Amino acid sequence: MPKTHLPAEDDSPSGLLERTLAVMELLSANAQGMQLADIADGLRIPRSATHRVLTSLVERGYVRQERRHGGYQLTAKIATLAFNFLAGMGGADLAQSILDRLARETGELVRLAIVDGERLICVAKSQGPQFGLRYDPEMGQVARLSCSASGIAWLSCLPEAEALALVEKQGYGARAEYGPKAPRTPQAFLKYLRAARKNGYALTVQTYAERMNTIAAPVRDAFGQEAIGAVNISGPHMRLTEARMRELAPRVLEAARELSVAMVSTSPAGVRRSGPRDDDLAPTP
Repeated sequence: MPKTHLPAEDDSPSGLLERTLAVMELLSANAQGMQLADIADGLRIPRSATHRVLTSLVERGYVRQERRHGGYQLTAKIATLAFNFLAGMGGADLAQSILDRLARETGELVRLAIVDGERLICVAKSQGPQFGLRYDPEMGQVARLSCSASGIAWLSCLPEAEALALVEKQGYGARAEYGPKAPRTPQAFLKYLRAARKNGYALTVQTYAERMNTIAAPVRDAFGQEAIGAVNISGPHMRLTEARMRELAPRVLEAARELSVAMVSTSPAGVRRSGPRDDDLAPTP
């Protein structure tokens, strides 16, 4: 990314706004996070000024600072702004209508999660007809990547080493918190990941929660490569069986394609986030 030169001593409102926007744009192109020094050097502004901008963004909830390495990352609040914008343009309404239709057709809980840096966060849902056992997690929940169908669906769009690194960084969680069949080792997780790559969707049986099953498909960007989220159907083990989930797979995949259009149809043209090449996504033998 070419360096941008900003006035070093311009503390006017317009100068501060220019710096703030420059910092946010730089962080948006580096989802893994950046150190303060790299941000300052990349934008050619003093580190003291960079620190003031970052501190303000952290206080406002647009940026987080990693505790371990001290790097700075954008938060899901940026995505919230995008969803609000889409709502004004009709995009969010279209996305919700897709979830509602899928929930109505399947009779189960349907959820949409979006990628937030190295996390996957539930942002929308639709509950099917109210009968039998319901499974309704809180909105805003961060998915456990190793055992959630949505997490596996998202990671199936990344190179294997990168996907495994994200799982290892987040950890597998306490055994008592997740289902009895939740993967506990890299080898066990990779079986799910490779199956998801082969099928185009992730299918989990009692991994995220006991007696609960889920099928999920990645929602891709405008170029059909990088996953920007995932849509899933979840239901009780006795009702949403593995055979039933495979029957629903075409509907989930179609909903994912429709959501991709709904979520990016109003995005600026020509903007492309980095992602693996098609040959990186080939099924692992």
